[in-house]
Amino acid sequence: MQLTGSEILIECLKEQGVDTVFGYPGGAILNVYDELYKHSDEITHILTSHEQGAAHGADGYARATGKVGVCFATSGPGATNLVTGIATAYMDSIPIVAITCNVGVSLLGKDSFQEIDIAGVTMPITKHNYIVKDVNDLADTIRKAFIIAKKGRPGPVLIDIPKDVTANKAEYQKETPKPLKALNQVSEAELATALKLIEECKKPYIFVGGGAILSDASKELVTFVRKVDAPVTDSLMGKGAFPGTDPLYTGMLGMHGTKTSNYGVSECDLLIVIGARFSDRVTGNAKKFASNAKILQFDIDPAEMDKNVLITAGVVGDIREVLGLLNERLSKQEHKEWIEKIMEYKGRFPLAYHPDVLTGPYVVEEIYRQTKGEALVVTEVGQHQMWAAQFYRYTKPRTFLTSGGLGTMGYGLGASLGAKKGRPDKIVVNIAGDGCFRMNMNEIATAVRHNIPIIQVVINNHVLGMVRQWQNLFYGQRYSATVLNDAVDFVKLAEAMGAVGIRAATQEEFREAFAKALTLGRPVVIDCQIDSDDKVWPMVAPGKAISEVFDEKDLEQGK
Repeated sequence: MQLTGSEILIECLKEQGVDTVFGYPGGAILNVYDELYKHSDEITHILTSHEQGAAHGADGYARATGKVGVCFATSGPGATNLVTGIATAYMDSIPIVAITCNVGVSLLGKDSFQEIDIAGVTMPITKHNYIVKDVNDLADTIRKAFIIAKKGRPGPVLIDIPKDVTANKAEYQKETPKPLKALNQVSEAELATALKLIEECKKPYIFVGGGAILSDASKELVTFVRKVDAPVTDSLMGKGAFPGTDPLYTGMLGMHGTKTSNYGVSECDLLIVIGARFSDRVTGNAKKFASNAKILQFDIDPAEMDKNVLITAGVVGDIREVLGLLNERLSKQEHKEWIEKIMEYKGRFPLAYHPDVLTGPYVVEEIYRQTKGEALVVTEVGQHQMWAAQFYRYTKPRTFLTSGGLGTMGYGLGASLGAKKGRPDKIVVNIAGDGCFRMNMNEIATAVRHNIPIIQVVINNHVLGMVRQWQNLFYGQRYSATVLNDAVDFVKLAEAMGAVGIRAATQEEFREAFAKALTLGRPVVIDCQIDSDDKVWPMVAPGKAISEVFDEKDLEQGK
């Protein structure tokens, strides 16, 4: 059957089970949008306010569902506006396919109107990318892109299609996607070494990263934890892989991790690292990280072994498969005294905050109470992100969506729209600081336009909170370019874009505002006024070991 390139593109998306696309049209991609119009009953298009919102929307959809997210953009500035979103997905190993269109093949390389070499621009931030100059190659390229995005360590793929290719015709034959082939078998020698290390240790600690979520290994992880009999900590990306309500869970690790996790990892004799990449925000001073421990790492990507921290041994493979094999072979271990010591730490060093005023931690805990821990929480980047990681107890994977690797301010609102489209059954809350909200707050108009009932909570301290915290602690309180003390009214902005706006300055006002938001079924913006000098505790100073973690009391006592 002879079809145009645009028809082939839409048919291939339907082959892959794509039901939602996030995008913004323009001249070069008009043929694709004209074809998409004819299939609007099969593929929903979310017209975002900015292409960056489209990339984040595809990312949020992918994180929330486990499927590949898809975004569209036109040539030139449309394509370059996707770059931050593609880089965000790349750093966190999120499978998206970004489809851009370009000037015609004969105009490429001639500085034509709205021409950009987007394949060259995105080469360092994609798993792979393509420019399709022959319509006969288009269907196979799209199918390969989806395989690459999902296979092994996931990530973004970009396909750039010149406009004449979208109009030219080629033979199209429908194909059913084949199941992904299994990766190389897990090494028996690596498994044997791992078992030996686990069976010989006295003080194990388990550190869980985003790989456990990407491989859908939560069930196997819980079994593994019970068999090893070890406390569990996680990275920002690993939240929800192991239940945050479990007694063995000790909170996040690293710069804003709990004292319990930071002390425990510093004292353990075996650190078992599951799908985590030893980010500098986790390790602190890498030379002093887990210095008393042997390190056993499980990861699908062999490039992660010995990359940031030298390990004792590793097992390369899909996390779910590796844990499944270990669970079959590992006998039940017992570490009673070690667990008791860590639980004593947990009782001695709880997370705390000022109890009587409206604060970020209070807001997060109240969201947890009112949603009974069942919400899908999205964040921007900064203090509010850390509070959302610390004070909401995630019990299921794919319920905490955040930009961990790139730290993208402006990520959350677009991602929350994608998450809600992918998981309409979930209450979706995006938690932002006022600085982050300003970055992409135009996507509130998108939520209203498409009737996507997300709840946007703005932790408004009128400053760039995390940067100010560093300026306060390490830069002599010189608040250079971090004060946002202007006349912007987020409630009026929300109302101007067609959403509901509510302001809260006390705990009672926030309780009432959030309870109301849950009943409305509309996009809601809650502007929470908090103190400019509230800080995220505990903290590890840059360049220090995680064992040197300190909090507000330590600071007051001059420690």
